[in-house]
Amino acid sequence: MDLDNRFPVADNGRGIGATPLDLNAEAGGEPPFSEPSSMALIRMAPPIPAPQSRGLQRVPLAQIVQPSDSEQFTGGFNPQAPGSRKRVRAGSAPPDCAPCANSVSALEKSIRGFAERKTENVVNPTLGTSFDSLAEAYDFYNLYAWEMGFGIRYGRSRSNAGRTKRRQDIVCGREGKPAGENTGSCRCQCPALIRLLRTEDNGWSITEHRGIHNHSLSVICDEKVHLPSHKHIDIRTKNLVRQLRENNLNIGEVYSMIGCFFGSMEDVPPAKLSSRNLCEQINLDQADDDVRKTMEVLAEIGAEDPNFCYRVQADNESRIKNLIWTSGGTRMHYRFFGDVITFDTTYTKKLYGMQFGLFVGVNDHFQSIILGGALVRDEQSESFEWVFTEFIKMMGGNHPRTILTGENNAMEVAVRNAMPNTAHRWCKWHVLHPLYTRRNEFRAEVHKVVDHVRTPGEFETAWGMLIEKYSLQSNSFMTHIYEVRTKWAKPYLKDVFCVKMTSTQQRDTANSMLKKYIPPDCPMHMLVKRYMCLQLSRETDENYQEKRTKIGGSVLRRNLPFEHHASKIYTHAMFKKFGEILYEAGAYHVEVIEKDKIYLTKYIGAERRENWSKVAYEVKMIDNGESFVCECGQFAHTGLLCCHVLKVMEYVSVTQIPKKHIMKRWTRNARDILDSTGAQI
Repeated sequence: MDLDNRFPVADNGRGIGATPLDLNAEAGGEPPFSEPSSMALIRMAPPIPAPQSRGLQRVPLAQIVQPSDSEQFTGGFNPQAPGSRKRVRAGSAPPDCAPCANSVSALEKSIRGFAERKTENVVNPTLGTSFDSLAEAYDFYNLYAWEMGFGIRYGRSRSNAGRTKRRQDIVCGREGKPAGENTGSCRCQCPALIRLLRTEDNGWSITEHRGIHNHSLSVICDEKVHLPSHKHIDIRTKNLVRQLRENNLNIGEVYSMIGCFFGSMEDVPPAKLSSRNLCEQINLDQADDDVRKTMEVLAEIGAEDPNFCYRVQADNESRIKNLIWTSGGTRMHYRFFGDVITFDTTYTKKLYGMQFGLFVGVNDHFQSIILGGALVRDEQSESFEWVFTEFIKMMGGNHPRTILTGENNAMEVAVRNAMPNTAHRWCKWHVLHPLYTRRNEFRAEVHKVVDHVRTPGEFETAWGMLIEKYSLQSNSFMTHIYEVRTKWAKPYLKDVFCVKMTSTQQRDTANSMLKKYIPPDCPMHMLVKRYMCLQLSRETDENYQEKRTKIGGSVLRRNLPFEHHASKIYTHAMFKKFGEILYEAGAYHVEVIEKDKIYLTKYIGAERRENWSKVAYEVKMIDNGESFVCECGQFAHTGLLCCHVLKVMEYVSVTQIPKKHIMKRWTRNARDILDSTGAQI
């Protein structure tokens, strides 16, 4: 699919078109494509089929006309819908027969007469049976067809000189000749039908009934439900399916959910194939006029959130190239927790040839927070540089200390140009992703090496033993990731603040929540809607942690003085992590190298550790306990003291965590805003 034709942006009347167009919108300014001028700014592309359309041609919204009033249209098929090949019926039909309160419908008469007829069929299409409308006649004959075991469809019709329909045949679904001799068509020239003529009061009456079929009939229900005329889904069920699909439920889950409403799967009226066709039609409907719908969604979000903003970049032909957006709440989050961010473009598949990327951070409860979304047409350094530059502008111009991305040379160039003072490292999950596709012994050993080593020397030894054990000296992938180890391996990042975002667990958490809310290959406007639902869900989880921190108690592990102090300053989630580190400290003992200056912590069960594992770490105490430095470098990397320092603090009877080792982003007052006098706002 040609992306250039998918997202056009027209000349705005100011000479735009020869040069790239950069449209910006935020609080206090005029949004790009803002109403009511949005339609004037958007020049729709030539009709292009969506990926699910299987080649059916799409047409612009302005060319779609309303469905015909012809009675041939019963609500299940729009003869003037995009891609339709059905001949449009000309002329107008007279109104249906006016309903009468005292009249008895044909179906009711048939049911009442069933006991007297003593026939096998409840529904009996006899000659002279009258109906108020053609739709009523179709439904009546369809019930008869269900009992007999065949499907029906509309057949030939005749109109008078005024082009008003006067006769209509409703035929067996297997009526007519196949298109060719060697085909899979079900047509076998079946003669069964009912012929309807219009009455003087604009009703319809059966004037001919042919009940003989030249083919076998379906006997069991499981066969009948697959006949086209019996796969009708009522409007309420259609709306339910639409809501479920918009909430990222697959077809099997949709079918199971509908089964809950009907009591069991056996009682569900539509067949699963019919539900699948409906889901495909919903996808086609959502893809129609996607650009206009996207701009309307952005405008609606901006009306509710005055701090919501987005940026649109156009190419030389004034067509959308890149799009980025963020909400007011996430802009405030960035103010407190924008020191470390990740930018990942692997959460979903390409959308119309565009990469969907997310800016993700970590809050004071160690939860992944969504900071912004972006759609990028290509993976060129210029596109990424525009995204990073606009993101920084939307966030008030503050650059992060560290950004983690995938292994991408274009992205590395863009980060260097847009954020020259920001440390750029690679996410460990992206680098090692091929190794995480299978669960085996080798994967477990790799995981142990990359997650548990603390120093460069320890990593070098462990990696060499791993390569030798599995004879991977000539493996190109293992050789490559070792050569670039300084960009992703934890021992080489101990001086780079990453708030533990290099861990695969943190990345998998973000990936799983995105798969839950954002379906792959969804239209752009649905992506923006689902993004906001994801944002709301993350805010709900964050509010729960805020409540736990304010009113929940803290469980101590060692009942130490500085542990009491930690329970007062850290959030509930971070104090829990502090307790886990303190628990690890119990496996070490302390040796004094130089009193009040240098201590050595040794692991007690060293014989149970791996041969490459380092079991002794040197800890320096500075200014009588005002600060500590451990050779593992965990505090500089995560903002939390390591187990070696905590063991030394216990040994020298430190009662409080030194101020230099209390990082505000992990504390209860991480979101406090102070004025110029130092008072809390």
